[in-house]
Amino acid sequence: MKTRGLSLMASGALLFAAGCELPPVDAVDLGFRGVGMQNVVNPGTLQDSMQAIAARAPSISGTAPEDMVPAPEGTWENVQVLGHLSEAEFNRFMLNITIWVAQNTGQGCNYCHVVNDEGQVNFVSDDIYTKVVSRDMIRMTQDINTNWSSHVGDVGVNCWTCHQGEALPTNYWFFAEDGRRDIQRYFVNERDRQIERYNLDEEGVRVISQTALRGDSDNRISTNDTRHAYWVMLQMSEALGVNCTYCHTSARFSDWEESPPARVHALRGVRMVRAMNESYFLPLQPEWPENRLGPLGDGPKLQCATCHIGAYKPQYSNPASYGAGHPAITRIGVPHGGSSDAMMTMGMEGTQGMP
Repeated sequence: MKTRGLSLMASGALLFAAGCELPPVDAVDLGFRGVGMQNVVNPGTLQDSMQAIAARAPSISGTAPEDMVPAPEGTWENVQVLGHLSEAEFNRFMLNITIWVAQNTGQGCNYCHVVNDEGQVNFVSDDIYTKVVSRDMIRMTQDINTNWSSHVGDVGVNCWTCHQGEALPTNYWFFAEDGRRDIQRYFVNERDRQIERYNLDEEGVRVISQTALRGDSDNRISTNDTRHAYWVMLQMSEALGVNCTYCHTSARFSDWEESPPARVHALRGVRMVRAMNESYFLPLQPEWPENRLGPLGDGPKLQCATCHIGAYKPQYSNPASYGAGHPAITRIGVPHGGSSDAMMTMGMEGTQGMP
């Protein structure tokens, strides 16, 4: 008996060491009873996540005016994407983006603006890559909130959604090193192409034949292609913290007509990610410094996990990640007329020359 008791204790220790979660867990029905259409969550883990998000959410002061008059021409110089803002809203957004992105850098505004040896800030200059990148990220966020509401809804997103106060968001991706053979990152049908490439190329992952007994000539999908498709789906499932049946009918995974609405929503999200990578991240390749490049020399790129970070809705719909209420990123920006003042000292009136 003593030996058996010790064995049970050892087995229990191994379970805890393996990171198993304590029961009970909740199963939320997503379809008819008895068909396995359930999403399984651990309430303790989920609550911890939601509480952690609420604890680190930033406090943004002030609200945007309902009827905003753009700042007069000459207020700023080299402002290319925020010319539709009033001076007050412009300054409010600059404060917000500093909190959203540069809060933990300790640099404040200087993270994106050139500072000379005398401590003067050249708000006009584009000689620092972070300003060039942030301008395109503002463009991207404007694009998402304006043209991709089918995925992000009316509330939209802001910089905090991905950055969480950090200069670099989590869960971006690069192309991996040559010769690496990791089943979670590669499929071998086309040499060493990794599954994250699905977030860049217009490549489908369907591997199921739609017609039976038609011969190999009608479906050349290999076992490796199937493995690739499943790793893509598992990666998306992990990114959103959901089961496969969140988007698929348990009996017929490939059937679109019987799939939950979340499947269409997810497809729109994949298309959005592809469009953002193609339109914004790839063109930024010449701007990235060496320390921001991956092992093969490419810059960072988006995937589902960049925004979702393990939640079926980014930040579990915490309002801190909403774009709504921030006209700087919920409208397509326009250039602003230039000012003749190129150099401004930190603390002087105005914020000339920001994005």
